[in-house]
Amino acid sequence: MFKDIEFAYPEFFWLFIIIPLMVGWYIWREQKLQGSLSVSAAKAFSLPVKSILPGLRHSGIVLRSLAVAALILALARPQSSLSWQDSTTEGIDIMIASDISGSMLAEDFQPNRLEAGKNIAIDFIKSRPNDRIGLVIFSGESFTQCPLTIDHDVLINLYKDVHYGMIADMTAIGDGLATAVNRLKDSEAKSKVIILLTDGSNNTGAIAPLTAAQIAKTFGIRVYTVGIGTHGYAPIPVQTAFGVQYQKMPVDIDEGTLTKIAGITGGKYFRATDNHALQNIYSQIDKLEKAKIQVTQYHKKTELFLPFALAALLFLTLEFISKNTWLRGALT
Repeated sequence: MFKDIEFAYPEFFWLFIIIPLMVGWYIWREQKLQGSLSVSAAKAFSLPVKSILPGLRHSGIVLRSLAVAALILALARPQSSLSWQDSTTEGIDIMIASDISGSMLAEDFQPNRLEAGKNIAIDFIKSRPNDRIGLVIFSGESFTQCPLTIDHDVLINLYKDVHYGMIADMTAIGDGLATAVNRLKDSEAKSKVIILLTDGSNNTGAIAPLTAAQIAKTFGIRVYTVGIGTHGYAPIPVQTAFGVQYQKMPVDIDEGTLTKIAGITGGKYFRATDNHALQNIYSQIDKLEKAKIQVTQYHKKTELFLPFALAALLFLTLEFISKNTWLRGALT
């Protein structure tokens, strides 16, 4: 019963000492009032009719003790533990900018680059419960799939829904980076980070990647760039008249530009050639510095003193009724 209950005024529990004092005084008083009668023979006395009333003569002190206990619990102000609170925790603001172009379907990662990137990023999100994290996706254009949030369940569900074909194909690295910067620029966190993951070169978009990097630097945002793909060629599924067929396509990652983006913003460039390498990269990023952020959690709060107050009233009423009705003869 008390698992989900907390008490606003637990100092009232000191009043429980009243109960043993009440019981002790009652026992002492009963002993003082106890009398004795000596007779030479018992034949003159008829056997008493058996009754349970004498056995209940002490129920008054039991009911009174229960009433006091319930009243003390009510005074301690029990509440449901689901109350709102403001807390300061350690965390940073992170935007993940993920490439979802057609080349991300290459199967040099398991099951492919896009799904491997999603799964490993989701594990990363789960490992950082105190961070506000958001998601930007880009291909021929870019948009925010999820703004910065501490509700990681929502973020993960939205991330799982990401798939190839949501937006026009191509690779607009600059636009993806600029969209992520726009989501972070007004953040008051002391540490703001973008994790940019792509497997290609910028070939479309309104903003050049290095221009977006300069904007990120202006707002104090570090960018960690990740080039995803093996060296050489990778199998990519292609839809043909005969169904889906695999073609060996060259891995074309603009490592020079990704390295410059990281360098301009004070971040770092990583190259992931398989699932394990990508996991290690996220593990390294996981060691980023942390800054204090304010988190407000809202929960329902319920006062629970009324049942205890009613229980105290019930016990006192039962004691009064029993003392003045069926136990009256047993107490005299």
